[in-house]
Amino acid sequence: MKLNDLLDGFISLSHSSLEALANQSVTGLALNSQEVVPGNLFIALAGSIQHGLSHIDQALTRGAVAVIFDPAGGGKKMAEQTNYLPIIEIDNLNLKLGEIAARYYGDPSRFLTVIGITGTNGKTSCSQFLSQMLVDCGIIGTLGWGEWGKLNKTFNTTPDALENQRILAELLTEKKNIVAMEVSSHGLAQNRVNGVIFKGAVFTNISRDHLDYHGTMEAYLQAKLTLLNKPGLTFVVVNLDDMYSEQIIAAIPKGVAIWGVSIQGKTKDFCECINAKNILHTVNGIEFDMHWQNTIQHIKVPIFGDFNSENILAVLAVQLAMGVSITDVINKLQLIKPVQGRMERFGGNGQPLIFVDYAHTPDALNRVLSSLKKHCQQNLWLVFGCGGNRDKGKRSQMGAFAEHWADHIIVTDDNPRFENGQDIVKDILSGFGVSNECNYKNNVEVIQNRALAIQNAIARASNDDCILVAGKGHESYQEINGEQLAFSDSQVVIDALKMRVG
Repeated sequence: MKLNDLLDGFISLSHSSLEALANQSVTGLALNSQEVVPGNLFIALAGSIQHGLSHIDQALTRGAVAVIFDPAGGGKKMAEQTNYLPIIEIDNLNLKLGEIAARYYGDPSRFLTVIGITGTNGKTSCSQFLSQMLVDCGIIGTLGWGEWGKLNKTFNTTPDALENQRILAELLTEKKNIVAMEVSSHGLAQNRVNGVIFKGAVFTNISRDHLDYHGTMEAYLQAKLTLLNKPGLTFVVVNLDDMYSEQIIAAIPKGVAIWGVSIQGKTKDFCECINAKNILHTVNGIEFDMHWQNTIQHIKVPIFGDFNSENILAVLAVQLAMGVSITDVINKLQLIKPVQGRMERFGGNGQPLIFVDYAHTPDALNRVLSSLKKHCQQNLWLVFGCGGNRDKGKRSQMGAFAEHWADHIIVTDDNPRFENGQDIVKDILSGFGVSNECNYKNNVEVIQNRALAIQNAIARASNDDCILVAGKGHESYQEINGEQLAFSDSQVVIDALKMRVG
């Protein structure tokens, strides 16, 4: 693409000092100077730690034909001190990058039905469920991008603006018609989905998370609500049971269809409402009566947990909003498979039921534990910790929920990062009630080695007990002092079960 065509409307290249660049061909876009190849346009953003222009030497050495930069964050001064040309200033480049990238890649989302899924919990499950049920549906999210069962790794739940457009273009090339995209609060706050046209949006729930970044729940919510301002939106699915549902509904633009889902029987006169009633929890999953319009359909799903009832209703609503028949939806729901690290089940058949789940927030842990109580025949075991260098305020809350629901608790390390694991454990234990000192001593213990903690619970649990291993889910590493060490909760569980059988 010619540079003039790429940047038309963002900057004028008719100025004498830039006119020679107008017909410069650009063969690719690069945010990372180490990834520049000859012919690329290097994009220098104002980062929170350093400006991208700090790496201009490397970018030009590697063959960048031009550089665009944001003057903010010291960029203008750095540009004045460089002797390199061509270098082009674009105000608010971070805001415009998504649109520039979309233009370069042919505006792929215009030819796709993109469903943006946001919320504190349930984003991954909903996106993975949709990808299983919808024909030619791609995924972008925590577990990777691509299609169900064939995912490429992503660094963030929502990739950066440049990578998002590249992935969407690739999915279009692979003949995908629909994309289920997890949209994180970080992704929205950092403008990573600018330039993406969304046809539908899903709000699963809003509860405490990422306050180390957003500062307040209000700021966190407002970041989520910006998804509603994206172009092309035709429908929004809202969890009516969520305490923030009224604020979400109030922010939905006029003319956008609203679909409400509830497991508490809630309805709204102004939207399509789907309810789940008579929910049953069995060793084989969940089943319920779905009420929609004037019909009642009995649904059985080989998935566990009340919160997954909400997730199932959400993906059901998305498909109905897209015109899929209720018969087709129900038939496919019966064949749905669990998501890696999301209520992933092991054991049973004469062994304790063991679930590996990503629950790493107070609300998520509360939901998982309360749901497993309904599946559990005898005692409920919990193995969990909290990540280091993240929101410390949630640790005591998670401890309180653990004490409320679990019969046996082993507090362990999660991803300590650069924090002292003992300090994290102390914060968690502060949430346990002092009035329950006897129970605290008998039912709670600390085993900081996570593998030993999991093995200990599996060795000691009875065959009719349930064990929840919470916090890391799908993650294949444990982060300690800046190093990612290979570690999988699921693999530790599998190995421990073999030892128990032996």
